[in-house]
Amino acid sequence: MIHVVLFEPDIPQNTGNIARTCAITGAKLHLIRPLGFSIDDRQVKRAGLDYWDKVELEVHDDLAAFCDKYPLPTYLLTSHGDKYYTQVEYEDECVIIFGSETGGVPPALHEQFKEQRIKIPMRHRAGNRSLNLSNSAAIVIYEIWRQRSFL
Repeated sequence: MIHVVLFEPDIPQNTGNIARTCAITGAKLHLIRPLGFSIDDRQVKRAGLDYWDKVELEVHDDLAAFCDKYPLPTYLLTSHGDKYYTQVEYEDECVIIFGSETGGVPPALHEQFKEQRIKIPMRHRAGNRSLNLSNSAAIVIYEIWRQRSFL
């Protein structure tokens, strides 16, 4: 199973889009509080459309609670990663952590997962920060699923 972790997500539409991707690929979605919205929010459900009730969803009070419950190989997607997401052979069950849209993840998480930081290649040009969170999640989820021959 792919465990997709959104660390303190801010934008309901991104979470809804990621929920839809998780539902379609069979990944489990984990949300780490605090959330910048209610999961009952109309915008979350609209973005997830009719897939919202099909996603396996779990909400956690903090990342430590999640890690205690799911002691699995974990990767942190960040522009500060040392290797590309395609350079990893993902385990049958693994965790991918995505930071919040506005704040990313705190330095302590960068340090905790220093050896497991991965990135998506981007051309850094003036004014470009990063890809949209839901696009980034889809890219990585589909790479892991591809490595499993889409099974």
